[in-house]
Amino acid sequence: MKPKDGQPTLAQDGSRTANRDQGAAAPAVGELDEHGHPAGSHDEPGGPTAEQPHMTMPSAQRREIGALVAKYTAETNLGPKLRMARELADKYKAVERFDSAGYYLEQIALVRPGEQTFQRAADQYYEAYSFATTEARQKLLGAKCRELYERVLKNNPDNLDAKTNLGMAYMASENPVKGITLLREVLAADPRNEKALYNLGLLAIQSNQYDKAAERFKELTQVNSENVNAQFYLGVSLAQTGAKAEARQAFLKAKSISSDPSLAASVDEQLQKLQ
Repeated sequence: MKPKDGQPTLAQDGSRTANRDQGAAAPAVGELDEHGHPAGSHDEPGGPTAEQPHMTMPSAQRREIGALVAKYTAETNLGPKLRMARELADKYKAVERFDSAGYYLEQIALVRPGEQTFQRAADQYYEAYSFATTEARQKLLGAKCRELYERVLKNNPDNLDAKTNLGMAYMASENPVKGITLLREVLAADPRNEKALYNLGLLAIQSNQYDKAAERFKELTQVNSENVNAQFYLGVSLAQTGAKAEARQAFLKAKSISSDPSLAASVDEQLQKLQ
């Protein structure tokens, strides 16, 4: 039911949306390394596993990245090694291997620690986390996100984007209540924070608290009436509360401000349900 504009929603929705892991199932926990990657993934980039049959690259890209990984591994001079790490991160990001991109950005951050370097790494892990397709992978990547965003906030406690993503990463932990608390702290500091409002709305939908979800998405549309996802999910929430006329209005607004055909199809499907 997600409007497919490329924005992550809940990690738990990954298997039902157009996820950037290309629909591949995650490896079993025992076959992931400590960074949440498939075992050996940095040694043989692009190679599919039995658990990830679709996670392949064109052979030319695979050879290119493989050669660069070999150079990176062999390099002992810090300057060139860091430059290669950044290049590897860019190449992995280009082929939507966000956890691998995060791994190499983390190597840079460990050498040059700071708010920005740790956030770059954390954001890539969060991208992978947001579209993880299994609970095991959500937990592994969520743990990595939490580790790195905590380091961002240690450098700058007022980084609300990092705090919002940290809150969402806690939803795959043993303490999801802390995640909600962090998102509410963001809104306390910035009541118009779109990302926090959006995520709290999604979490309310997930827990079937549609009244609360509608409230959050109404707030978000007041902050930004052109937010397509906010309008769409406002419609979803209102429809569940029985406010069909208001839901129809929200769906039509979402459709009017988006040229995405998949969004239009999702809206038409929801409008059919209102009849």
